[in-house]
Amino acid sequence: MTEQIRSLTSDKIEQARSEGRTAFIGYLPAGYPSIEDSIEAAVELGNNGADIIEIGLPYSDPVMDGEVIQQATSQALQNGFRVADVFHIVNEVTARTDAAVVIMTYWNLVDRMGVDEFSRRFAESGGAGLVTPDLVPEEASEWFEASDKYGLDRIFLTAPSSSEERVKLTVDSSRGFVYAVSVMGVTGARGEVSNAAARVVQRAHDAGAPRVCVGLGISEPEHVAEIGTYADGAIVGTALVAALRDGGPQAVGELTRHLVTGAPKN
Repeated sequence: MTEQIRSLTSDKIEQARSEGRTAFIGYLPAGYPSIEDSIEAAVELGNNGADIIEIGLPYSDPVMDGEVIQQATSQALQNGFRVADVFHIVNEVTARTDAAVVIMTYWNLVDRMGVDEFSRRFAESGGAGLVTPDLVPEEASEWFEASDKYGLDRIFLTAPSSSEERVKLTVDSSRGFVYAVSVMGVTGARGEVSNAAARVVQRAHDAGAPRVCVGLGISEPEHVAEIGTYADGAIVGTALVAALRDGGPQAVGELTRHLVTGAPKN
């Protein structure tokens, strides 16, 4: 059932695969440092090599996010960011780039607006799907219904601690790709990719996932190249947010060009 609806993120990952490279996914928070700057930064990301752009919804209790992203999302909230602002951001980014755009969100924000309402507005803005780190498939019946209704991808997470049963349920519930968390803990750029990453990806592939992308801890082209030997995509967040903080949208474009040099496969 999950693959009968056309998946924009699947299309982008398969396009990268056909070109002999690892798909590159970049994360940026919505509304940071301002709504317009977050739009420009995402456009720089999409026009300098990102296949998929992951836009994070600022949340008051971001339990999965590291210090850099927490500070960015806190600033966005202090500046008056509202959840509904994300639809304008997505609409602008999809109009100005060829990248697929997904939202990473804690589920309370979607539930508060109404799952159908959020999904409808997101789809109308050109969005491709949601990454839902704190939503488990057993509690996602409304999201299953709305995502099928509006043709959106469901991107669930799997981690080193996931049981075999949990991995299978995650794979069967996802559409687009499975998000493999490579380390236990919060997000943040690290000196090397966790050695657990390959195992997390392999378990998801073994459970039937056609596309698995790795996030948490990627900050160098070498990390992207390493991940490309076993995964279908590399997800970079903290390093891009730090670049935006220190150098503005242009720095995001420059770092993206640098990181995607690790994307080609031999």
